[in-house]
Amino acid sequence: MAGVAVRDDARADREFRRFVLGLGRGAAGAMLFGIPMLMTMELWALGFTIDRFRLLLMLVVNIPMLVVLADLIGFERTTTWQQALRDATIAYGLGIVMSAAIMMLLGILKADMPLSEILGKTAIQAIPASIGAMLGRSQLGGDDDEGDEPGDGSQDDAVPDQMSTHYVQELFLMAVGALFLNLNVAPTEEIILISYRMTPWHSLAAICASIAIMHAFVYAVAFKGTHQIPDGIPWWHAFLRFTLPGYVIAMAISVYVLWTFGRLDDVAFTQILMSTIVLSFPGAIGAAAARLIL
Repeated sequence: MAGVAVRDDARADREFRRFVLGLGRGAAGAMLFGIPMLMTMELWALGFTIDRFRLLLMLVVNIPMLVVLADLIGFERTTTWQQALRDATIAYGLGIVMSAAIMMLLGILKADMPLSEILGKTAIQAIPASIGAMLGRSQLGGDDDEGDEPGDGSQDDAVPDQMSTHYVQELFLMAVGALFLNLNVAPTEEIILISYRMTPWHSLAAICASIAIMHAFVYAVAFKGTHQIPDGIPWWHAFLRFTLPGYVIAMAISVYVLWTFGRLDDVAFTQILMSTIVLSFPGAIGAAAARLIL
């Protein structure tokens, strides 16, 4: 019995150390992936001027997205939705804390600011930071994950190094990748400026280039974690099954982000379409790289 108790204590210690290490990786991920937005002037202004309903909607949408993401790549291997919800809550908390701390350090948040402005700036920055906190495990994690002992019955023994996902999960990861990259560039004035400068031929070329790069990025270049086309399967099968749906997802995410940031208000349909095509270019790259990033 004493030996069993010792093994249980040792396993509990390993679980605790791994969780604390996950917190550290999450904080580092929030800082690493959140810095581009934390140092973007347009985001500071949006935190004060953005429509509060749209901001609230994005904050609410971010919660189930983090829960599903936590189930796939959380701080620990999760077996229940309660554990995934716990990881999502922690990631959101890390995103809020790291965003507020960095903006205070940089003088973006000041004590004499109205509370609504402080909350708005922190809330809008916490969204990409929380995603970054969740990415901390996959991007900053070690191969051994604090040295789980082989054959101890943990999930790590049953899960391969490259995460296996189903088709719907693949599409979800594409959406997260597109959202994450779009959040970094959508607030900038350059997106609108580029859309005004582009001609219809430019937009058609941008669509073709986005789809071609997306397909090559995932399947032809064959980065680690991406799909391989099995022998005997025609190239167009993967193109129709993953690349085109992925681009449609990137466009949908682009429209949602532009609407959230007020970029589509009182704008003609043609200009909405052009802005969506422009933002879908980085969005498509983010969607294609999702399996590499996540």
